[in-house]
Amino acid sequence: MQFKEGTPLYSHEVQREGGEDVLYINYLGAPYVPSLADSAEVMGRTMDALIENPNISRIVFVQQKNYNYDFNETSMLLEMANLYVFLMKQEKILSHEKIVTNCEQFYSSRYNDLFSFLFLIKQDPLAAYSDIKRLIIEAKIFLDKVDDSCKRDQKNYIALLEKILGLLEKTEMIKRVYPYLDEYRRGDREIYHRIIKPDIIPNFTFTRLVLDLPEDAEIIDQYKIQEGTYDESLVTILRKEGEAKMVYHLTPPENTLSEEHSMLLNMAKNVLIEHQPKAEEFVDTERTRQVFLNIAKDLLRDLSGSKGIDLDYDDLNLLATILVRHTIGFGILEVLLHDKRLQDIVLNAPIPQVPVYLRHQDHFECVTNILPSQEDVNSWAAKFRMISGRPLDEANPILDTQLGIGKIRARIAIIQQPLSPDGLAYAIRRHRESPWTLPLFIKVKMLNPFAAGLMSFLIDGSRTMLVAGTRSSGKTSLLGSLMLEIMPKYRIIVIEDSLELPVESLRKLDYNILRMKVRSALLKTTSEVSADDGIRTSLRLGDSSLIIGEVRSTEAKALYEAMRVGALANVVAGTIHGASPYGVFDRVVNDLEVPATSFKATDIIGVANPIKSPDGLHSWRRLLQISEIRKHWKEDPVSEGGFVDLVKYNVEKDELEPTDDLRNGESEVIKDIASNVKGWAGNWDAVYDNILLRAKIKKEITDVAKKTGRDELLEAPFNTLSNHAFHEISGNVINEIGLPMSDRVFPEWQKWLNKQIKKKRL
Repeated sequence: MQFKEGTPLYSHEVQREGGEDVLYINYLGAPYVPSLADSAEVMGRTMDALIENPNISRIVFVQQKNYNYDFNETSMLLEMANLYVFLMKQEKILSHEKIVTNCEQFYSSRYNDLFSFLFLIKQDPLAAYSDIKRLIIEAKIFLDKVDDSCKRDQKNYIALLEKILGLLEKTEMIKRVYPYLDEYRRGDREIYHRIIKPDIIPNFTFTRLVLDLPEDAEIIDQYKIQEGTYDESLVTILRKEGEAKMVYHLTPPENTLSEEHSMLLNMAKNVLIEHQPKAEEFVDTERTRQVFLNIAKDLLRDLSGSKGIDLDYDDLNLLATILVRHTIGFGILEVLLHDKRLQDIVLNAPIPQVPVYLRHQDHFECVTNILPSQEDVNSWAAKFRMISGRPLDEANPILDTQLGIGKIRARIAIIQQPLSPDGLAYAIRRHRESPWTLPLFIKVKMLNPFAAGLMSFLIDGSRTMLVAGTRSSGKTSLLGSLMLEIMPKYRIIVIEDSLELPVESLRKLDYNILRMKVRSALLKTTSEVSADDGIRTSLRLGDSSLIIGEVRSTEAKALYEAMRVGALANVVAGTIHGASPYGVFDRVVNDLEVPATSFKATDIIGVANPIKSPDGLHSWRRLLQISEIRKHWKEDPVSEGGFVDLVKYNVEKDELEPTDDLRNGESEVIKDIASNVKGWAGNWDAVYDNILLRAKIKKEITDVAKKTGRDELLEAPFNTLSNHAFHEISGNVINEIGLPMSDRVFPEWQKWLNKQIKKKRL
């Protein structure tokens, strides 16, 4: 929050946010930076506010930067404030009967000592603790000196002091500092820095970041996001003893700005917030962001000039970028989405009380130092509603949409009450900025060259194919890589309810491609066309390959209509949840109610699933099998031999291996492809040679990229060039000898590859 102009200095306000009460104290205009650790005055003022508001979960000092004290630190102060109230009101330690029994001469000095102690307990609890220990020692020494008539009185006073000491020693604050008390000197506040550290939040954002690296943690990795740009962020990966998850510690540029720059951003945000874009402007988010970026630069120039603050070119660009990010953008989420190593980002409800979790490509499951605020969470949800044009409310508590920022693409799933009783929750899947390709998958061992060659052959053979797998198994990425194996001259129609497939990238590579967006199966009402109507419509749009983002619901029946119509002409492919070929059959036939005989229209099922390390801490995505569906069975494809593996994953070797059925030429699907190709019909050796040729080419690309450090050879543009060269060279060889034999095609393709590499170097 931000206090309004004219709010009295040091005044406080309690706000309910994300299921917790937050105490805000106004330090705007204070002549110092507020700090509980450094200032007895600040601690005393805070204790007074906590005594008035005993249900606080978090404390925030509001200045040019906000200083946030989390639940653990707030709890320590609350406990001390409650102890103060207990001693004053319940124990009444300043009352006459508590201080003396019959020796009135001691009343004044004891009252003054206890009064000073109570004053200190709010401003400097450690000094109060030190004083009470001193008072006990002095009282025990004095016991030997008092008259017998006052010994009982003195003992009662010592008992009171010891009771107070016992209560103090039970507090979390004293327990936490106990290991350091040998170094402590009364009045030295340095010891508080060991147990009380604020998270410093720029005033223009609400998201909290714990900037201090966790204690007793080992740094495993460190790298920069958007390295070399003015918008550079630092990521530190740490391992804590006894913790299964790594710590992903993010330091974005907005959290390392100077006080002057933070002040400029805060002022600029207050101006821009009055000019938020309308819902219709979010239709073209890139244009809207560019307009706001230009406005932000002009505004920051004006403000910096009026305040006498110098801004160089990089400063201006950085501040404008941050300003757009935290006004019309998605704040810290955008910084995370720029990290190419992230795969999934999860925000669990209640979001303000739970750190962001994520999945990292190298370090797997991680917990972050990020705690978004309820304001940010609500703001993001409103923007996603505008971008998607879909509802998110109690009647429609689920929103599936996508986010595009420059080259960044991500799938966004949001749930809210009543489905999520603790409020909004997000699951974000970050897509690779450019499409996955088969060579890229070979590089990360998702599949091997032979499986890549087989997949390429099946795509050229216009088969019907389902890529199956569990969640986060890589099936959508694999389907995207198979789309790149379709020759660009053929038209492709893509049907999705959530835009995840790399249509824009293929369009830039001159693919003839049309995308259709259909209604999500999770939505009750919307103006969008249903998935099954979308599939049926695609059959009226001319000769095309058909790609279905995911088979989820009633569209399965329409998909199988398309498969039966298009199986002999074009590729029909999609993804589906399932851990095995039978799992796919069971889901399609029993869950989605497609007739068992219609399921035979499926030619190929590829199954991708994560495999785990023996310790259970790591997992890797792998293609586990490619199976063909034979057509002779009537009721049960398992008992009647309807599923035949062509390649199978060997877990010991971490490798896909061709099965005997494939080696021996017993694949009915591949023989069916060959039957329509001159020179291949009945010539299994020539067919298998072509699969091996494709595998050899994919392997060569991967090897050369590794050897030369030219990673661009693995990317979609070069993959498309290579496939075109392969088909062209194959055509020339066919004209010469009748068949595209590998011993003729591969050397010619290699010459082409070498020319491309030299050309790129010039």
